[in-house]
Amino acid sequence: MPAPTHPRPHTETLANGLRVTLRHVPGLTRSAAALRVAAGSHDVPLAWPGLAHFLEHLLFLGAERFPANQALMSYVQSHGGQVNASTRERTTDFFFELPPRSFNEGLERLSDMLAHPRMNQDDQLREREVLDAEFVAWSQDPAAQQELALYEGLSAEHPLRGFHAGNRDSLPVEQAAFQQALKDFHQQFYCTGQMTLSLVGPQNLEELRALAEQFAAALPVGDNVAQVAPLPLIDAAAKSYQQVADRRLNLLFAFEALPESSAEALGFLCHWLNSSKPGGLLAHLQQQGLADSLTATPLYRFAGQALLHLEFVAPAESAPAIGEQLQDWLGFFAAQQDWVSLREQYAVLLERQQKISGALQLARSDSEQLDSGLSDSAVAALKHILGEIGAVDNFSSHWHLPAANPFLRAAEPLANAGLIRGQTSAHRGLRTFAQDRSRGRRERSSMQFSLALPDNTDHGAIYLRWQLDAAATADLQAKLQRSLRETRDDALQAGVDVSLTTTGNQWLLKLTGLQEPMPEVLEHALKYLTQVDADSPKGEPQSPLIAIRQLLKVLPESCLPAVAQSDDVKHLWTTARWDGLALGLNPQTQSAMGLALSRIPGVPDNQLFAPVANNAKHMWNHIDTQSGEHALLLFCPTASGEIANEAAWRLLAHLSQTPFYQRLRVELQLGYAVFSALRQIHGQTGLLFGVQSPNVAPAQLLEHIQQFLNGIPMLIEQLDDANFNQQRQSLADQFSIETLSSKEAADLLWQGKLAGHSSDYLAQLVAAIGQLDRPTLLAAAQGLNNAEAGWRCLASCAAPGAPWQAAK
Repeated sequence: MPAPTHPRPHTETLANGLRVTLRHVPGLTRSAAALRVAAGSHDVPLAWPGLAHFLEHLLFLGAERFPANQALMSYVQSHGGQVNASTRERTTDFFFELPPRSFNEGLERLSDMLAHPRMNQDDQLREREVLDAEFVAWSQDPAAQQELALYEGLSAEHPLRGFHAGNRDSLPVEQAAFQQALKDFHQQFYCTGQMTLSLVGPQNLEELRALAEQFAAALPVGDNVAQVAPLPLIDAAAKSYQQVADRRLNLLFAFEALPESSAEALGFLCHWLNSSKPGGLLAHLQQQGLADSLTATPLYRFAGQALLHLEFVAPAESAPAIGEQLQDWLGFFAAQQDWVSLREQYAVLLERQQKISGALQLARSDSEQLDSGLSDSAVAALKHILGEIGAVDNFSSHWHLPAANPFLRAAEPLANAGLIRGQTSAHRGLRTFAQDRSRGRRERSSMQFSLALPDNTDHGAIYLRWQLDAAATADLQAKLQRSLRETRDDALQAGVDVSLTTTGNQWLLKLTGLQEPMPEVLEHALKYLTQVDADSPKGEPQSPLIAIRQLLKVLPESCLPAVAQSDDVKHLWTTARWDGLALGLNPQTQSAMGLALSRIPGVPDNQLFAPVANNAKHMWNHIDTQSGEHALLLFCPTASGEIANEAAWRLLAHLSQTPFYQRLRVELQLGYAVFSALRQIHGQTGLLFGVQSPNVAPAQLLEHIQQFLNGIPMLIEQLDDANFNQQRQSLADQFSIETLSSKEAADLLWQGKLAGHSSDYLAQLVAAIGQLDRPTLLAAAQGLNNAEAGWRCLASCAAPGAPWQAAK
C-alpha cells in the first residue's frame, strides 16, 4: 500500500525571503507547483483597473530564456500536464502539474516568466484584445452578472464594488504612465518576500527543498509589502442584507475584524449548512416547502474581513420564513458543546479528501495555508462568527445533528480475502492456474474485473453502463440526478466521486477514488436510482452555461443515433441491458461487491457495443445558446477504431495544440476561449477544435480552423528528425501506467473497452505511438483534411450550406 499522505506539509522560509511548503507523497505519478503572489486586483492603483489581471496574462507570453513556443504553457501542454493562473482580489496564483522527470524544467520556466517577462508593446496590444473579448463574454454571462450583483449591498467605496477585469478602455497600453504603473506593480509585488511556493510530488523532502532553492535563486529578492487594508464592507449599522430574484434568495453576512483561524471556521460552518441530511436546515426547509436547495459559500476573505453568502432556491414569498428558520438553526448549532462529534467527522472527511487529491490539488490547497480541520482557535473564531450573525438562544427542539456519513466508517477486513488454501498475503501477486481461470470467466461476464491496473493501491474505479430503449426526458434526467444527491455528497466526502451521465439512450454510472467504500456507495446509488418514479421530486434549476460549454455538453449526444424519449423509468430499467468494468479493485473490495452487483437493474449483456451516429460527410448541429457570443466546435473522428489510427490522431493533436492556440487566439485574436484536443466519445476517437468569439461568426471561425488544418502537413514537414522523435516520445510517455493517475488510466481503459480493445490497450497504444513515422503521420493529416470519417460541427447558428448538412 502507498504511504499515507502527510497530514501537514513541511513549511519554511528560505534565506532570500521566499516562503515554501513541501509535501512528499510517494504514491503520486505527478509533481505540482503552486506559486502564490500576495497581490491581486484590489492592490492596483485606482487609475488602472484590470492591471493585475493583465500582468498575469502577459507573463505567459514568453521571457528572456524561453520564448512563447518554449515557455511554460507550451512546455506543460507538450508533456501532458496542466497549467493555469488566477487573479483574485488580493492574490495571484500560478500553478502547473507535470511528470516528475519534467518538473524541474517546468519550474525553470515559471521562475523565468515571473522574474524576466518580455512585456513588449506589440504583445501587450494583442493581449489587451484578448482581455477585452473576455470582458465582453463576462459581461454577457448571466452567472457572472448574478455574482457581481451580490455585492450591491456593500459600501460603494469597497473595492469589491469596483471594476477589475480589465478591457480596452481601462488598459491604455500606449500611455507612458500606464507602462510605468505596470513596471512598478511587477517590481513591488513579484519578489521573494511577496511569494509562497508550494511543491508536491513523489520526490523526498530534500529533493523538493533543492528544487525550491533553485527556483528561489532566479527570483528578484524583496521584502514583504503590507497590503493596504480595505474600507469597511458595509456603511450601515446592519451587517447583512438580502436579495430576491428569479426564485433565488441570497442572504449575505459581512464580518469585520475576525479573529485568527476564521477561514477554517467559515469552512466548517458552510459544510454543515450545506448538509441535506434529516434534522438539518435544508431538510427542514424542504419538508416545509420553503426551499429546494441551499448553498453556503465564503465569497471573500482578507485582513479580518469576510463575506458569507447563503443562496436558497426558493419562491420570493418564502424569504421571511427562511430567515427565521436560519436564525433558529444557527441557535441550535451554536449551542453544541464545541462541536466535538462534528469536528471528528470533519477531520476524517478532510483526511479522505487529501488521500484522493492529486499533486495539483494538494499544492493549491497547501498554498492556502489553512489548518486541516477545526482547531481550538478556529472553535473560538466560529463562536465569534455565530455571535456576529446573531444566533438565537431559544431555538426549536426539532433540530438534531446530522447522521454520520455511512461511507466514512472503516469496513471490517475479510480474512485472507482473495486467497486460496495454502496462500498467504505474501503470495498476493502469484496467481494460480485456478485463479486465472476464475478471472477469465469474470472478464467475460457483464461486469469485468480487469487486471489492467494494479490492485495494491487505495484507488479504484467502477463503470456501469446501461443501453436503453429510449432516451430520458429532461425532467427524468433531473429526477435521476436529484435522487443521487445525498449519496453523491456522502461518497465525495468519503473519497469516492460518483457521477451519472444520461446521454441519449446510453446511461453511465461512474465511481472513482478510494476503493474501500465503493461497494457500499454503489449499493446506495443503485437503490436510489431505481426508486425514482413519477412522484419523485424534480431536479434543481441549473445555472446557465457560456456558449462554448453548452456546445460541449451537447456534443456526446450529437454523436449518437437519434432515439425517442421516455419518462417511464420503470419500463426503461426493466428493458435496459447493462455491462461494466471494475479497475484496480483488490480481492477484498471485489468480494464486498456481491450485494451491489445483484441489485443492478436490467439484463446483463457482455456483447454491448458503443453505438455511433452514422456520419454524413459534413454534419452540422445548430444549438441555440441564447448568447450574444458566437461559438463553434469541430469534431473530426478517425477513419477506423484501430489503435494505429488512434496513435496517429493523438500525435496530430499533440503537435497541433500549441500552434492552434497561438494562431487563433494570440495572432488572430478571435476570442479568449480557444482550444484543441483529442477526445474519445463513446469509444470513438477524434480531434476536437473549439472557439468562442464575441464578434466572429461560426462560418468564419470554421474557415480559420480549416486553414489551420490545411497547414498541418507543413507543420509536420518543418520538424527536424530530432524534434519529431522527441515529440513522439513525449506523447508516448504520457500513456505509461507509471505516469498516469489511476483516474486517468481508468478513463482511458473504459474508452478502450467501448472501442472493443483488450485490457492491454494502453501498452498497445504506447507501442503504436512509438512506431509512428513521418509518412504515416502525413497520411493521417491528409485523411483528416479529406474528412474521411466525416466532420461534425456544433455551432450557435444554422448550417452555412453545402457541403454541410443540418442534423435532424
